[in-house]
Amino acid sequence: MAHHFQIYKDKAGEFRVRFKYNDEIMFSTEGYASKASAKNAIESIKKNGPDAEVIDES
Repeated sequence: MAHHFQIYKDKAGEFRVRFKYNDEIMFSTEGYASKASAKNAIESIKKNGPDAEVIDES
């Protein structure tokens, strides 16, 4: 499994999502009060991510 989403609970008890590639964390989300909200975030990323604009501010 080269890349995957991971749902976990942080120290504050909130649910967060990490996207990992070869076990390296590429990004993680804000905290959510429910696991359902974390799963909704994953679906939103999957749905809207491919069309996301890249903004280079370097």
